[in-house]
Amino acid sequence: MDEKIISGNLKRLRTQKKLTLQDLADKTGLTKGYLSKVERSQKAPPYSTLTKIAGALDIEVTTILSKDVHPLEDVRICLSRGENRPVIRETDQFSGYDYEILAAEKPGKNMEPFIIHAPFDITRTYTHEGEEFIYVMDGQLKFCYGEDTYILNPGDNIYFDSIVPHVGKSLGATKSRLMVVIYFYKRNRQ
Repeated sequence: MDEKIISGNLKRLRTQKKLTLQDLADKTGLTKGYLSKVERSQKAPPYSTLTKIAGALDIEVTTILSKDVHPLEDVRICLSRGENRPVIRETDQFSGYDYEILAAEKPGKNMEPFIIHAPFDITRTYTHEGEEFIYVMDGQLKFCYGEDTYILNPGDNIYFDSIVPHVGKSLGATKSRLMVVIYFYKRNRQ
């Protein structure tokens, strides 16, 4: 994913919400200077920061990552065809994971569904607000959650509180393919 697309989307979405950089800084706990650098493509935010910004904007991370950001509107149903599914390839920012975005056109989601191709070697753990569900479609996954480790095979699934540090990596000869659904708690907005 091109960082210029992400930075442009952030500015566009912030202005659609009629928020200043200071308003967004107040909502996220990030500095106005940092957010300005992100919007000018001078600083690549990690996924956890994008999640924080998306929460403050009351949108999904997939909206920030979309190549086509449209005006925010109420959509009751969203049909996504497989051949049109956006794919975010691994970058430094996304630590080796390839993401296939599901339901990308549905604004206002309470859940973020993805198909993720897990890397073989990753050391970084993730932690964020909400809950997460992982279903192993193909391959074998080593899943670390806090101090515990689980080996998941096709058909296995795991549901967890995502505030606990967690990470999954592929075992075997091929990358594991996972259906992942992340639920972010709605926050009280001012």
